[in-house]
Amino acid sequence: MRCLVTGVAGFIGSHLAERLIDLGHEVVGVDRFADHYPRPVKEKNLARLRDAPGFSLSETDLATAALEPLVDGAELVFHLAAQAGVRASWGDRFGTYLHDNVLATQRLLEAVKQRGSARKIIYSSSSSVYGQTHEMPMREESPTAPYSPYGVTKLSGEHLCDLYRQNFGLPTIALRYFTVYGPRQRPDMGFHRFIQAIFAGEAIPLYGDGEQTRDFTFVTDAVAANILAMSSSAVGVFNIGGGSRVTVNQVLHTLGEVAGAVRVEPRAEQPGDVRHTWADTTRAREALGYAPKVSLTEGLKAQATWQREALSPPR
Repeated sequence: MRCLVTGVAGFIGSHLAERLIDLGHEVVGVDRFADHYPRPVKEKNLARLRDAPGFSLSETDLATAALEPLVDGAELVFHLAAQAGVRASWGDRFGTYLHDNVLATQRLLEAVKQRGSARKIIYSSSSSVYGQTHEMPMREESPTAPYSPYGVTKLSGEHLCDLYRQNFGLPTIALRYFTVYGPRQRPDMGFHRFIQAIFAGEAIPLYGDGEQTRDFTFVTDAVAANILAMSSSAVGVFNIGGGSRVTVNQVLHTLGEVAGAVRVEPRAEQPGDVRHTWADTTRAREALGYAPKVSLTEGLKAQATWQREALSPPR
């Protein structure tokens, strides 16, 4: 099948595109190579795909370009392109989040509506849509009250998908990822920064008391959720968690075992950081057959190995 993957040069997008190629699909990858982190990092993400039969790349801004030629003939649309990051979404940069997360999503849905060939549109959402909730675990029917501008834009994307499904019959599904990690994780994300600090013999900045919890999801489990979603008749929203809800202090302890000695530099809590996340994945298990397979220890070992080998840690 012909698949359109937006955000293909990113962390999850590049892994997903590789998996689709391995399964024998044709992949049209789209990325605008935003400057949120260095382009050479994204080029490395594409290294295996560049020469893969069945893969083509379009450097395109979804918020400004004519999209009908891209979506024409696409049977499956995986929409992962977004401006990511909670802490960077405040202030003047919010305009970029609106551009990349809201306007780009609306224009992509509109283009698919005009062409009408897609069997499924799979939108990558985030646990950030829930916000600072005390209802644990988080269920799809739990209240959504984002705690950051980033979360607001991801929830807006969900609403747009829902609107186009209800009004025009577009078969949309939204996957709410819970803290994805693993090889190729963005340089600004927590585990990446933690591991690089360990390799450099530097202190890890710890925001808050370290007792905040996250449901960590390994990247291959997030990819598996997309593959399951593409062949399912299910629509709506689904939590995609990793079954590894632990405190940040527990993460640091595990990193000490798999990557090296850990030193911590305490810092104040950051605006937009929620206290806890925890995914109830019952709906995804029953409707999609989703079940995470990679443990936190196994996943952290894989990410540490990748950063040691691929990113040339300091001497």
